[in-house]
Amino acid sequence: MRLAFSISGRRDSAGAVRAAVAAEAAGFDDVWLTEDYFERGAFALAGAVAARTAKVRIGIGVVNPWTRHPALTAMEFATLDELSGGRAVLGLGASNAHWMTDRMGIPFDRPLARTLEATALIRRLLTGAHVTAAGEFFTVDTGLSFPPVRPDPPIVLGVKGPRAITRGGALADGLLLSILAGPGYVRWVRERVGAGKELSAYVGIAVDDDPAKARDRLRPMAARYLGVHGDHLITREAGVDPALAAELRSGWLTGAPRTDLVTDDLLDEVVVAGDVPGAARALNRLADAGLDVAVVRDDPATDPEETLRVARTVSRARAA
Repeated sequence: MRLAFSISGRRDSAGAVRAAVAAEAAGFDDVWLTEDYFERGAFALAGAVAARTAKVRIGIGVVNPWTRHPALTAMEFATLDELSGGRAVLGLGASNAHWMTDRMGIPFDRPLARTLEATALIRRLLTGAHVTAAGEFFTVDTGLSFPPVRPDPPIVLGVKGPRAITRGGALADGLLLSILAGPGYVRWVRERVGAGKELSAYVGIAVDDDPAKARDRLRPMAARYLGVHGDHLITREAGVDPALAAELRSGWLTGAPRTDLVTDDLLDEVVVAGDVPGAARALNRLADAGLDVAVVRDDPATDPEETLRVARTVSRARAA
């Protein structure tokens, strides 16, 4: 299983670039730039990272078909791929109603269909061909004014639900799974997309000689995202029944995530935490379930070099 590092959009721009350089020096395979609204923009940061690194793949994880027209996404990504010498990976996702409608007033209708149409359109534009298309959501008659470095760069989809996994897995080169994707969920996804698709997932990691301290560091984050997910396949595969999921969801919606409901057993299903041997076993469970790339979550309150060191230590222990 390969290691990647996801740089938080809450980290200042210069710090984000330094973190990417450190990840490359630590031997990580990929660096991912998130675009959570309204934090730092992924494409601008990715360009700076491309200029300061030489080997790591640079992932955009993820942008959506609401705030950027597919033709503009193709333009931005082709530029990044050129700048990085063909090291870029495009991550696309539907976003969510909270960001699109509640915060920007954009109607959030049929997100999966829109995302899949945008993905197919972007892929055609990235071949360098002039594209004429009139789809259900987008109409274009245009092409890039420059030849892309690669006519078939990797495109991954950040999707969660059963229909999105099945349909997106058939269209994309890989899938980028959500934070708290435990072994049960990873296995469920792998069974549906088959062996040929690259599966990556955001992973929270914490290590301490005292496993309880390591778990406690990740408990607030887990409570938050368990609330974001609510009653979902991700939480059900982790053993969360609908009533508990509803309580976790309510806590998140009211701004008071229910850390008190996140037991050690539940944590062990959705994060990598413990002493080094325990964390290595947790990472092995993800690999055994079919995960190809563990995208280590960046905690902006922690020195990224410490997070990178911990992840490498756990990875080496797993290999041993």
